[in-house]
Amino acid sequence: MVGSSIVSGPPEKPVPRPRKSDKPPYAKYAFLNAYNLSLLAGAGVTSAATGHWWLGISAVAVEAIWMLFAPDSTFLRRAWFDKLWADTQDQERKKRQYEKFVALPPQDQFRANSLRQQQVQIETLAAQNPSFTTDLLRQDLAKLEGLIDDFLDMAVAASRCEQHLANFDFDTLERDLRRYQQMVEQLPRGDERRTVAQRNLEVLLQRKERYGDLHKNLQTTRGHMDLMENTFRLLADDIVSMTNPTELGDRLDDLRVGFEAVRETSKETERLLQAVRS
Repeated sequence: MVGSSIVSGPPEKPVPRPRKSDKPPYAKYAFLNAYNLSLLAGAGVTSAATGHWWLGISAVAVEAIWMLFAPDSTFLRRAWFDKLWADTQDQERKKRQYEKFVALPPQDQFRANSLRQQQVQIETLAAQNPSFTTDLLRQDLAKLEGLIDDFLDMAVAASRCEQHLANFDFDTLERDLRRYQQMVEQLPRGDERRTVAQRNLEVLLQRKERYGDLHKNLQTTRGHMDLMENTFRLLADDIVSMTNPTELGDRLDDLRVGFEAVRETSKETERLLQAVRS
């Protein structure tokens, strides 16, 4: 993505959200485009206006041949359809990034924009390095964009976790724990009050455990966000002197692999937050 800021606003027009398992809808691109629809409509109008129905029949026949061969055409895919698909994915990615960005607190928005500026610097320096070919550079720059996605995901997860922990009254929880623990210890077995106190104690202990897990996950996520920022800065320092064409891609791959554990941490944080709310 070209630019120095994530704050570029949502896409100008809504686009359908593709699933990762989706393939380019070549048949849709072949049929639902301005050129094809205009020719069909023009043939239909001309046929109806002149009474020459053979024009409409011919247009349908030509359309059938077009739809039979166009979606599978290697030339059309490379020259037209794949570009449409890439543009759709790019627009959707921008939309998702923007939605995540605006949900962040100011300090995390600042960090996201700083990382974007580092990305632009890396792209500029990589383009100036004669060791990188155009095709290889394009692949590696796509990996940078994927890391921006990862960073935003982590920032959103960390922000939501911090908001919850900020509203967590730990002191009151500790007082209630001591109170119900005393009731369990002092009341005789079989007393209904002791049974209820025991149940309250179990729930409060679960909440305390959730608090500890959320705090640990938050620290892990924030630490990995720092790691990504530091790694981007290191790449900007080193990329000028890289001589191995695959070195940039290898280092970016290593970084993304390292963040697989972070994604699992984010999922666990989400599960914990849902458990707390329920």
